[in-house]
Amino acid sequence: MDIQEKLRRLPDQPGVYIFKDEEGKVLYVGKASSLRNRVRSYFRNSGNRVPRIEALIRNIRDIDTMTTSSEAEALLYESNLIKEYQPKYNVELRDSKTYPLIKITMAEDFPRVMTARGRKSDGSIYFGPYTDAALLREAVKAIRRIFLFRACGNPSRIGAPLPKKACVYHGLGLCSAPCEGRISRKEYAERIKEVVLFIEGKRASLLRHLAGKMKELSAAKKFEEAAAIRDQIEALSMSVSSRAGEAPAALGIYELSKALKLKHPPRRIEAFDISNIKGEGACGSMVSFMDGRPDKANYRMFRIRGVEGQDDYAMMREIVRRRYTRLLREERALPDLILIDGGRGHLSSAAAEVKALGLARIPMIGLAKVFEHIYTLDKDLPISLPPSSRALQLVQRVRDESHRFAIRYHHILRRKALVGEESKRKKARKKKNRTV
Repeated sequence: MDIQEKLRRLPDQPGVYIFKDEEGKVLYVGKASSLRNRVRSYFRNSGNRVPRIEALIRNIRDIDTMTTSSEAEALLYESNLIKEYQPKYNVELRDSKTYPLIKITMAEDFPRVMTARGRKSDGSIYFGPYTDAALLREAVKAIRRIFLFRACGNPSRIGAPLPKKACVYHGLGLCSAPCEGRISRKEYAERIKEVVLFIEGKRASLLRHLAGKMKELSAAKKFEEAAAIRDQIEALSMSVSSRAGEAPAALGIYELSKALKLKHPPRRIEAFDISNIKGEGACGSMVSFMDGRPDKANYRMFRIRGVEGQDDYAMMREIVRRRYTRLLREERALPDLILIDGGRGHLSSAAAEVKALGLARIPMIGLAKVFEHIYTLDKDLPISLPPSSRALQLVQRVRDESHRFAIRYHHILRRKALVGEESKRKKARKKKNRTV
């Protein structure tokens, strides 16, 4: 894939981007609140670039990106990648001693995690440097919400005794209160190891570790402790930035991949629905989710063109055919999973169009509203997941969004039709009055 095609496919999401030369060597690593906007900005014509940036752009032959849930999370990944690859054009960050760091006070019985300027020989371990102090503080606060490490005491004083009583942060759910013996030194040390994995960007390893831990606690009937680990996993799946009302995306994608026995996690999911009243105002919708989050720039509305009367299956075939015919014509990215709002009949109708276009390799599922069963093309019986399943919650959320979007467009078409009818009546009345 050439650079222009990669630029067209960039997501409008936070993340990290990596520029490489023709030999695959990393030239530059950067972070962005929108990968699409930031990376494309390098390739717009500009006459006032500094020579170093001009040289960088001339040498770029490949682009890699990694999406995150926030720019704060991207900041952590950026620093790790710069440390790993030592890119030629990340000169300031590699050489500067003024950027902030993350400091973990390992010399203390119950270490703290904080931001710091400069390294000291005080037994602490340091991560960084990081390019944005405000984003770093945001990231550290978010990590604290997940791992509940203590933050009391003078940041510059190592080894001070713990307070005798838990402070307000324990009540707010931001501290595990080692001062009152609510967590053992061993358990707290384990938590700090998990913090280190998180900061180092080893998210998959951390999630596997926590999942194993939760399973062991459940087997030992320590359900309260297992629930606490589950909450950690969910918080990590939401990552450094949380959004109210959104299901834990990463965990949902992982569970869905297992439930459907997919070869790869379905990062991009596209879902279809139709809306009409006895064939009137017939329309369809397609919503796109990337990494479990709405990608609204890629939502599409369809006004049904070739179906007379109320034939839901034919309408579904039409919008699916139009969507993927266009993607193929424009050579754009295809989804990892197609979700149809409906049961076996709707799924089979849509699958016939996808197969006719030579895209049978794309996994497809249908989600029926009555029992929330998941229909697949290779099984006679549907998959039934419990209401607590993150996979089910994810596909429900995607399906509900496609339904909402279809209903919204249907209402727009009905309003337009009513306005048109009223306009015709007014013209008819005027004509009649002129005749009289």
